[in-house]
Amino acid sequence: MERGGCTLTATYAHPRPTPTNFLPAISTMASSYRDRFPHSNLTHSLSLPWRPSTYYKVASNSPSVAPYCTRSQRVSENTMLPFVSNRTTFFTRYTPDDWYRSNLTNYQESNTSRHNSEKLRVDTPRLIQDKYQQTRKTHADTTQNLGERVNDIGFWKSEIIHELDEMIGETNALTDVKKRLERALMETEAPLQVARECLFHREKRMGIDLVHDEVEAQLLTEVDTILCCQERMKLHLDKAIAQLAADRASQHELEKDLSDKQMAYRIDDKCHHLRNTSNGVGYFRGVERVDATVSVPESWAKFTDDNILRSQSERAASAKLRDDIENLLVVTANEMWNQFNKVNLSFTNRIAETADAKNKIQTHLAKTLQEIFQTEMTIESIKKAIKDKTAFLKVAQTRLDERTRRPNIELCRDMAQLRLVNEVHEVDDTIQTLQQRLRDAEDTLQSLVHIKATLEYDLAVKANSLYIDLEKCMSMRKSYPNTLRLVGFC
Repeated sequence: MERGGCTLTATYAHPRPTPTNFLPAISTMASSYRDRFPHSNLTHSLSLPWRPSTYYKVASNSPSVAPYCTRSQRVSENTMLPFVSNRTTFFTRYTPDDWYRSNLTNYQESNTSRHNSEKLRVDTPRLIQDKYQQTRKTHADTTQNLGERVNDIGFWKSEIIHELDEMIGETNALTDVKKRLERALMETEAPLQVARECLFHREKRMGIDLVHDEVEAQLLTEVDTILCCQERMKLHLDKAIAQLAADRASQHELEKDLSDKQMAYRIDDKCHHLRNTSNGVGYFRGVERVDATVSVPESWAKFTDDNILRSQSERAASAKLRDDIENLLVVTANEMWNQFNKVNLSFTNRIAETADAKNKIQTHLAKTLQEIFQTEMTIESIKKAIKDKTAFLKVAQTRLDERTRRPNIELCRDMAQLRLVNEVHEVDDTIQTLQQRLRDAEDTLQSLVHIKATLEYDLAVKANSLYIDLEKCMSMRKSYPNTLRLVGFC
């Protein structure tokens, strides 16, 4: 071999490459094992220059590839290495067996690494699939639990709605009965005043007629009967007010519970329909560690069940009180009417001798009163008819208003739209006609009332020959309320 101007050394005398370049990369991508160093059984550095074994001990303490000038500072002058050109004997660092064992070790480590890599590659898809199936199963179980929870909330919500409707109906019924009771109580004031006025006017009798007769005894009994009826009505009215307060409290609890159920239903239903592709999903770090719950399923169900049971109890008490008030109204009306009839019978017997003289005027007056009653009933029927028609008008106009909210092309002038518009016009014309008839009836009623006042005035003019009973008492008692008014219906 020719020398190329410098001393050539054996390839094994060069320093070993850095461990990071132990194996070349097999692709353009960086190797995942580039930071791992191969195992080496050598206990000394391979970066030292070629030197007999007498120098290994010193070199092992400082396995650096620093320049020889730096290393020369650590040794004395008499131990300086001779130049390669002055060496007369070649010394090798390893034996061939070492070389073969090193290769075998590298081969085994390569096989082991590749085996582990293949095993990892084979196990990874199965692991990914298993975790995917487990995640899907957990997600499906959670979705199923949310669906069951939504069903539970829907069940209790329907129960609350049913009970709330019943309670509202019962409250409205009790309110109506209470108003009837109040009207009936107010209606008793007029008969009581009439009875007392009759007693007062009968005190003006003169002479032998100033006696404690049957009429006066019946009038005193009538006053006691009306006062007793008023006391019972006031007692039941106080009970009705207290019961209405209890009903509204239960209704408020049901409404509050229903509002909470509706909000929870919307939230859980939204959660139940959330998917991986849904909008609005995101990370909320640490939310799983926040426990803001205040109840468990047992206490949650018991809370609503207690509200429903309390409402049912109040509703039963309200229904019983309502029945008691209904019976009271009927009983008091019968008692007052019976006593009223007895008093009237006594007055009739007392003024029988004057009936013939005033027969015609009384006949016309009675007809007028009857016609007034019929006219009032007609007016009430017209008002009721107008009220009934306004309900149809409200429904038709509400339908039209709701249909204006149809989206886009759905705003169609279809047959239903045309029919609703015609219905509104027809019902409005009907209401206008009924209102005109109502004004006519009220004018007729005013005319009848005017005629009644004229007849009573004419009767008063001719009252010189009547007794005080007829002039002062019976004329007042003709305005006694009827049975419907005594039970609070009008």
